[in-house]
Amino acid sequence: MNEWISLPPPELNETPLKNVLLARRSVRHFSPDPITQRQLSNLLFAADGRVFDEAGRGCRTAPSAGSCYPVEILVSAHRVEGIEPGLYRYRHARHALSCERERDIAKDLMHACLSQPWVRQGAAVFLLTGIHERIMPRYKDRSVQYLFLEAGHIAQNLHLQAVAEGLGSVPVGAFTEEELQPLVGLSVTSEKVLYVIPVGVPDPAYKSC
Repeated sequence: MNEWISLPPPELNETPLKNVLLARRSVRHFSPDPITQRQLSNLLFAADGRVFDEAGRGCRTAPSAGSCYPVEILVSAHRVEGIEPGLYRYRHARHALSCERERDIAKDLMHACLSQPWVRQGAAVFLLTGIHERIMPRYKDRSVQYLFLEAGHIAQNLHLQAVAEGLGSVPVGAFTEEELQPLVGLSVTSEKVLYVIPVGVPDPAYKSC
């Protein structure tokens, strides 16, 4: 349960942003092919990786109100080369994963997401979670709004990087909180799942939309 996996250094390609924006689609059919550790590394870094400003201060690739960073990223690895199936937490400072659950939860995750089959088909499923107590003391009644805005920033980074990697992704907001929270080992009062994003190699037999 305490295993740490150091990810390869991110190597983002130079695909023009215009091309990525024009190509972005919601992909709901994935092939059985795995994604690579390098692709997973690039996806996580693009989503909310740690970077440094001109003064050498640590920040992230996605904006966060007051640099509170209340959004975390969990990864349900189903088919990732070199990584055992299981649930992992992204550790921004070390660009690494720590193991949360040592089993493949893809099937149960699909059921918690109202049996949407693409949740199980994805090579990896990214779960954005929110820790309200990190932002509430500073922003009070606006903290929930800012938390969801941050999750949106991270999600869009992830979707666009998936395109740049030749992968597909789809945003999923329909899930049963009563099933999903205990599945990933979280109490809704401390850390709440906000967003579910399956990612994988698109199945060429289906059109995206």
